[in-house]
Amino acid sequence: MQQLEAEEARERGRREQAHAGLRWKLQPEQPDAPALLHRGDCAAYPVAGGYISRDDALIALELPEVEPCRVCRPEKGFAHR
Repeated sequence: MQQLEAEEARERGRREQAHAGLRWKLQPEQPDAPALLHRGDCAAYPVAGGYISRDDALIALELPEVEPCRVCRPEKGFAHR
């Protein structure tokens, strides 16, 4: 029974991780750094939640004060629809 519950929890975690990879997060601007757009599953900004839509992410990248994360390269996620 415990093994089945553990397997279900792992599977749920994998599904959530995959879903996060199809969303985006906006890391606020800091005094010494611009705002950064991340893929939802980016390890460089591991904040849970706060996801934005594809349309909002596209708009964010048009803003001069927002840069794409160099780790997760969020602009690559726009090709998947």
